[in-house]
Amino acid sequence: MSLKGFLQAQKRWYIFAPECFLVLLLAWHYWGGGSTAPKYTTATVHRGDLTSAVQATGTINALTTVPVGSYVSGTVQYIFADFNTRVKSGQVLAQLDPAIYEAQVTQARGNLENAEANLVTLAANVQVDQANLVKAQANATYEQATAKRSQDLFTAGVISTDSNDLTQSTLGQAQAEVQSAAAALDQAKATLAQAHAQVTSMQGGLKGAETSLKYTTIISPIDGIVVARNIDVGQSVAAALQAPNVFTVAQDLTRMLVYAATDESDTGNIKVGAQVTFAVDAFPTEQFHGRVSTVRLNPTTIQNVVTYNTVIDFSNPDEKLLPGETAYVTIPTGHASNSIQIPNPALTFKPTTPKPQLQELYQQYKISREASTTHLGGWQVVWKLGPDKTSLIPVAVQCGITDYNNTQLIQGDLHEGDVLVVAQQTTTAAAAGGQRPPGFGGGPGGPPGR
Repeated sequence: MSLKGFLQAQKRWYIFAPECFLVLLLAWHYWGGGSTAPKYTTATVHRGDLTSAVQATGTINALTTVPVGSYVSGTVQYIFADFNTRVKSGQVLAQLDPAIYEAQVTQARGNLENAEANLVTLAANVQVDQANLVKAQANATYEQATAKRSQDLFTAGVISTDSNDLTQSTLGQAQAEVQSAAAALDQAKATLAQAHAQVTSMQGGLKGAETSLKYTTIISPIDGIVVARNIDVGQSVAAALQAPNVFTVAQDLTRMLVYAATDESDTGNIKVGAQVTFAVDAFPTEQFHGRVSTVRLNPTTIQNVVTYNTVIDFSNPDEKLLPGETAYVTIPTGHASNSIQIPNPALTFKPTTPKPQLQELYQQYKISREASTTHLGGWQVVWKLGPDKTSLIPVAVQCGITDYNNTQLIQGDLHEGDVLVVAQQTTTAAAAGGQRPPGFGGGPGGPPGR
């Protein structure tokens, strides 16, 4: 560089030196020499209406959903209903091949007829045995009279001993025949009773076969709409272990239910009869209304999160909403009119003051242990700015319901328009790391870096 160029560069440096120095001074003040006093973000206490609510996700279901099963096995022969088919109670939905069951009915009916014929034969045998008994009894009576006369003649010495013994023996045989005929009659009656039981059994077998044949025709048990069909023509239905679900019929889609999974911490505030609003993805711009009918006492635990089904019933006159849709439910749990409202961030704010000084502040302003530590009874601590705008003053407040943005004030020294601290930020040289402002990289005593 020539001597003239060097002199011109030095001249330019002396001209811009004051401006560079001023920039350096401002940067040092901002990053290193500024105040270390904390800065606070605040929010104002205001008055208004407040409504607390529980947010939950649920599923829309029909008021009554009936799974229609097949109680017998067979091949699907005909199908008379499909998805979205409106059906009446007793209407035929499908027909299984009845051939096997018709054969079973024929066989059972034949067995019954055979048993009934056998019953007639046995009843006739009983009558024959009864006649034989009467005959034997008459013969025994005659032989008894003959034996008496023979005994009298023997006593008078008219007949011999042998003749009298023969007459007495004949009487004994006649009496034995009476006993034998009575036993035969009892046996015939027992056989007849057994035949009656067999007829009853055969009647049951026939009824069972007819019932199985009847079940090959699958009918709707209720009025409704078919929401599921799980069979096709030609498909084999096996009902060996349990009745397979072949159709699902939903009853009366003009009245439906929402099963909303609500957290265990919210169930205590949900009241039966509360008016509910919900939305669905199918109609994102519309809001639907319902009513809490019950909170089911059947908890569901998933990854240690316990939820309960809150059942909400609602009217669906146009059948716009369908079973299975996801509902985003809002359940109101409380309302406060014209109440003092505390911004929720103020309830979670806690200054970075050391613990001993914090305890001194609590004692100085008579903050109870419930407010500062346990939070029993809804007591908490909020912080006001002191008169110097740098110190903090704790205030004990008892809180009520919340809408997750603001919380109702029940008790405490707060008024509308009071300013509360919600966050703290401190700007220090240490926080900046003592670094120079960006863009100033020149060495000491030299010109600014470019």
